[in-house]
Amino acid sequence: MAKRAAALVDVATLPRTGTGESFVLWQDEESVAWLNVVPERRDTGYHDHDGSAVGVYVLEGSVTNEGLPVGAPRRARRYGPGDSFHIPGSGIHRMYHDTGAVTIHVYSPPLRAIGYYEVVDGLLQRTPGPPDEASPESPRLLASLTDR
Repeated sequence: MAKRAAALVDVATLPRTGTGESFVLWQDEESVAWLNVVPERRDTGYHDHDGSAVGVYVLEGSVTNEGLPVGAPRRARRYGPGDSFHIPGSGIHRMYHDTGAVTIHVYSPPLRAIGYYEVVDGLLQRTPGPPDEASPESPRLLASLTDR
């Protein structure tokens, strides 16, 4: 579905300034499609989609997706133009968008909220957030995974 949504976008007309913008391409009872334009590098931090599965399609640039490992090595995968991937509704992940990345994310059911993850006082903490705000980085959580 995310790949089909790409046909709706004329990348030549997209804004390429600032920290980035997101646009809703459609929303119905079953799904919502977001177009994300990222002119500068961006790390989403570890987050979940509150039960919504997501399909991602890369229009331009590249992104790296990484699930939250527990008792296993980190596994990051890089995607470029024309690549797609999905995250189940139960998944926790982070995405790193390289400069100039343009992606489409289709959430089903429609995204209601995002849960942000970070280490607080040595414990993993989830903080709920709205679906239309950029997720914050999770530097302490990322550092704890790197230290292993």
